[in-house]
Amino acid sequence: MVMACRVINKRRHMGLQQLSSFAETGRTFLGPLKSSKFIMDEECHESVLISSTVRLLESLDLSSAVGQLLNEAVQAQNNTYRTGTSTLLFLVGAWSSAVEECLHLGVPISVIVSVMSEGLNFCSEEVVSLQVPVHNIFDCMDSRKTFPQLETFSVSLCPFLQVPSDTDLIEEEHGLKDVASQTLTISNLSGRPLKSSEFFKPQAKVEADKNTSRTLKNSLLADTCCRESILIHSRHFNRTDNTERVSKPDGFQEHVTATLKSYRCNDLVELAVGLSHGDHSSMKLVEEAVQLQYQNACVQQGNCIKPFMFDISRICTCCLPGLPETSSCVCPGYVTVVSVSNTPVIKELQNQPLRIVLIEGDLTENYRHLGFNKSVNIKTALTSMELQEDSSEELWANHVLQVLIQFNVNLVLVQGNVSERLIEKCINSKQLVIGSVNGSVMQAFAEAAGAVQVAYITQVNEDCVGNGVCVTFWRSSPLDVVDGNNRIAILLKTEGINLVTAVLTNPVTAQMQTKEDRFWTCAYRLYYALKEEKVFVGGGAVEFLCLSCLQILAEQSLKKENHACSGWLHNTSSWLASSLAIYRPTVLKFLGNGWQKYLSTLLCNTAHYSSEFEASTYIQHHLQNATDSGSPSSYILNEYSKLNSRIFNSDISNKLEQIPRVYDVVTPKIEAWRRALDLVLLVLQTDSEIITGHGHTQINSQELTGFLFL
Repeated sequence: MVMACRVINKRRHMGLQQLSSFAETGRTFLGPLKSSKFIMDEECHESVLISSTVRLLESLDLSSAVGQLLNEAVQAQNNTYRTGTSTLLFLVGAWSSAVEECLHLGVPISVIVSVMSEGLNFCSEEVVSLQVPVHNIFDCMDSRKTFPQLETFSVSLCPFLQVPSDTDLIEEEHGLKDVASQTLTISNLSGRPLKSSEFFKPQAKVEADKNTSRTLKNSLLADTCCRESILIHSRHFNRTDNTERVSKPDGFQEHVTATLKSYRCNDLVELAVGLSHGDHSSMKLVEEAVQLQYQNACVQQGNCIKPFMFDISRICTCCLPGLPETSSCVCPGYVTVVSVSNTPVIKELQNQPLRIVLIEGDLTENYRHLGFNKSVNIKTALTSMELQEDSSEELWANHVLQVLIQFNVNLVLVQGNVSERLIEKCINSKQLVIGSVNGSVMQAFAEAAGAVQVAYITQVNEDCVGNGVCVTFWRSSPLDVVDGNNRIAILLKTEGINLVTAVLTNPVTAQMQTKEDRFWTCAYRLYYALKEEKVFVGGGAVEFLCLSCLQILAEQSLKKENHACSGWLHNTSSWLASSLAIYRPTVLKFLGNGWQKYLSTLLCNTAHYSSEFEASTYIQHHLQNATDSGSPSSYILNEYSKLNSRIFNSDISNKLEQIPRVYDVVTPKIEAWRRALDLVLLVLQTDSEIITGHGHTQINSQELTGFLFL
């Protein structure tokens, strides 16, 4: 991979410049149409194809302090939400550049921190108006029927719309039919009725055509969401409350004076399509996994008496490179790979109930759990260390084998590593031992088979052994699923187990990691949408609203600047308050520039515009229209209602039933914004004195004295 190179001006803030340079390498990952990168390993000369921020940072040199902070922020986002890392990385770069510009204009650091923080908080509160409630997704589902599957769409998501192709349309069961005659009255500040988007169609009491899908019959719900942000600041540093807060302008009070109606989303297929962001193959597997969990819950609870909750911890993946992508599927139970040498054992054990033992740690002779205290003051004199170790492991392996035979155990699942010598002995005695098993898988088998997990094999007794587990080959012909490491895929299951495995296949080994990452991204999007019972209007609508709000806020702050200047001249003690008033329009403008770059890059990445300048001009045109309307949120929703509108997508189809809805998850998106800004402000505050000194804001030199290679 050709690494990015950027000139670093050491007379300006180096930390912010480094953040911008790191972020530049991942701009092609923004949006649904990602451009992949090949990463070459210099040592083994192997390559892997990546299309995610996390995998990119794993391949870059992040040994610097700034690199480590960036990696920590991205890893925290990924470990928690598994989505939003590309947005985080891009905004880190965009806002680092924005802060640099503020410093170059002489804006005090305290003002930058205060205004940008409050500006983002304000945006986070305003975008609540674009939330869509997600309720009762599983109430109308029949656990006995076959569920409709996701269809394939070509994606044009930047911003706002995802347009399907003419040949691959969503089936009638998915129900995005044209009900343009249905309208939603939205009360804005002026009290004028506003037609709703055809994307979010209410359950109006009109004569429904027999072909109208049930998906469209969504009821209206008053938006009672609390305007107070439930997200707190990042762990990086705390903000004080003694700074002047950004007041909401008059144009943003419609959420107080009026009730904004929003549409429900109460169909799993519709929700999955909207959250797939172009990756329909991965989301289809996720949807099938959810349906398997739902069906299992109905069987266990008796027609789902209790509300069903999607448990993402009970989903695991099994990657099988070398097979065609059409082989990818979802299976109830646990699919994993074992050595081909286990084939005779599996043939011997299949089609019969097995007794199972679960080992929490490693199954090796020298393993001791974390609480073990080694005996002290013991000296061992040996004439041959190697002979002693060999004989010790041999004795231990024989003892383990005796325990397994004593309790008639055929299957052992180990969370850690397994002794190779023990595996050989177990194969000879027709016993299957599988290592590196996920903890959630262990717990699932413990619950379903009645087994108790133990730390050592010596703790095994009759009460710890589970029953009723079955093992078989994943495919009828095991030789069809042998990978490059001579491993075969097998399936373990037992009655009532709450575990689903997504088997991921790809003929290109280098793409296997990317396929698994995308599956988990889709899974976590759907998980958080169901957990929070709300989603955002997607496709860039939320970012566009943030940009609109900040522009209006900056314009209104600019009108108050002259008054603040006169007050500052008469009262020098109010310097900070006066500085806030003077510089607020500038800081808000540069903060909004981050959203502008975000939307422009989305448009360029989807090949709708040849340059960012052209895309930015297009966005600026509609930004002005949104500002002139007096209610940006109403403007956004109104544009959805125009059948032939060219807003937000130049290729919008005249056939509205071909257009699926687009959604974004709420908390992961907002938290990605917050982490990005927190990181930028942290680097700004910690490095400003150390690297650039007190006078860095007055320096206007273009002297370039160094390079940063990524």
